[in-house]
Amino acid sequence: MNASKQENLDFRALMEDVEPLRSGRDRADPGRPPSSPSEAQLARRQSAEAETSTAWGLSDDFVDLIPPHDPLEWRRDGIQHGVVDRLRHGGYPAQASLHLLRRPLDECRRALPIFVCEARDSDLRSVLIVHGRGREIDSAANVLRSYLAKWLSALEEVQAYTSAAQADGGIGATWVMLRKSERARAANRERQQKRRG
Repeated sequence: MNASKQENLDFRALMEDVEPLRSGRDRADPGRPPSSPSEAQLARRQSAEAETSTAWGLSDDFVDLIPPHDPLEWRRDGIQHGVVDRLRHGGYPAQASLHLLRRPLDECRRALPIFVCEARDSDLRSVLIVHGRGREIDSAANVLRSYLAKWLSALEEVQAYTSAAQADGGIGATWVMLRKSERARAANRERQQKRRG
């Protein structure tokens, strides 16, 4: 008996107790739109999203509101002032950007750490976050800007941030300098070793 006949017999033996579906209710209907998630599914989804934000240490608890015309600026110890100045003036190209304009605060809190981690994992170093600015201290855009300053300094991937120059969005946008990924650091060490001989 050749191999294909034996495989056919083996397959039939394996499938002998399989029964076909009996009614249309047991089959998928590709033409029917998907149903909306149930209340329980929505609650679980919201809970998981909240846990993700909390896991990153980003809270929507009280924040000191930054006056709407004050620029943002922060840097970790060891980061030179010159790096922040160069960042502010667009001296590093925007390798990616995140637009948070008119988005709810909770959605921004979830989107920010994902964006930062994906950028760092892609070996990006300078990114621009567009958030807008309000004219009043308690306007939605200024509240977001104040939380953004709090959240960015809580993310260990962030080395520094500063409000953008007018050409890049002014106070309504923030440049962010990210820590090098381990892969980028290893590549940098390898380049330096090659230069040394």
